[in-house]
Amino acid sequence: MDFLRPTSWADALDIKSNRPDATPIQGGTDMMVELNFDKGRPSALLDLNPCRELFEYSEIDGKLRIGAGVPYVRIINRLGNQLPGLAQASRTVGSPQIRNRGTVGGNLGAASPAGDTHPALLAGDAVIEVESATRGTRMIPIDDFYVWVKKNALEPDELIRAVWLPPAEGPQYFSKVGTRNAMVIAVCSFAVALYPATGTARTGIGSAGPTPLRAKPAEEFLAAQLPWHDPAPLSDSVLREFGALVSAAAAPIDDVRGTADYRKHALSVLARRTLGWAWTDYLTERKAA
Repeated sequence: MDFLRPTSWADALDIKSNRPDATPIQGGTDMMVELNFDKGRPSALLDLNPCRELFEYSEIDGKLRIGAGVPYVRIINRLGNQLPGLAQASRTVGSPQIRNRGTVGGNLGAASPAGDTHPALLAGDAVIEVESATRGTRMIPIDDFYVWVKKNALEPDELIRAVWLPPAEGPQYFSKVGTRNAMVIAVCSFAVALYPATGTARTGIGSAGPTPLRAKPAEEFLAAQLPWHDPAPLSDSVLREFGALVSAAAAPIDDVRGTADYRKHALSVLARRTLGWAWTDYLTERKAA
C-alpha cells in the first residue's frame, strides 16, 4: 500500500488525478478501523493533513463554508450557535479523542448510512464543494450526494474541499439511539430543522436505509400543520402523525445492532421528541420577541 503525502491542496488534486485509486485520509477515524481489522486495504492512502486550507471555516455571502478538515470539536465549540443541529450530531461522535481528529468531510467521504452528521446535513440543506484538477470545482446539493451504501456522488478524481450550510434560521435538533449511551454507532438517528421564514421544515434519517435520507411526506405534513403565525403547543395527534410519517419513510434492515421493526419504532419516537423540542424552542423565541 502506497502512502502519498501532498505538499498543498493543488498537489493533492494532481495526485488524485493521477491515482484515482488513492483513498483520502485526514482524521483516519474510519479508515484506520478498517485497516486494523483488515476489513479493507486500499492500494494507496492520500494524506490530506498537509492541506491546511481544509482546516479553515468562514462566512461567505451569508453562508458558512466549513473546510473538509475542520474537526468535530471546532464545530461544537465555534459553530454551535449558528449550526446547532450539526453541533449536536458532532457531540455524539465517538470519544473526545475521535472528535478532535474526525471531520465532517471524512463522514461524507465514507458515506456510511450510520454516519452521525448525515441527518443534520440533510436537515440543514448542505451543499458539498468538490474539486478535481482537470474539471475544477462543482457544488453538489446534499440531496444528490448519497448514491448507495457507502457510495457518494464524487468522481474518481475528485476530493471534498468544503461543506456549505446556511446558519440556522430556526430551531434544529438531532438525536440518535445506540446500544449504549456513548461511543456507539447509531442504531438509527434523526434530525429536524425548522424554517419559520418559509413555513417549512427539513428532516434527516440515518442508519435506517441504504443511504441517509429525508422524510419528505413528513416535511410536507409539518408545512401544512404547524401554526407558524399563531403558535401554540402541538397536539399529540400532530406529533404522532409526524412520527408515523418519518417511520414510514425509512427503509431499514435487520442487522447486529437492531431489527428493522425496532428501527422504525425508534425513529417514530425520535421524530416526536425532536419536533417537540424544536417547537418548544420556537414558541419560547416568539414569546421573547
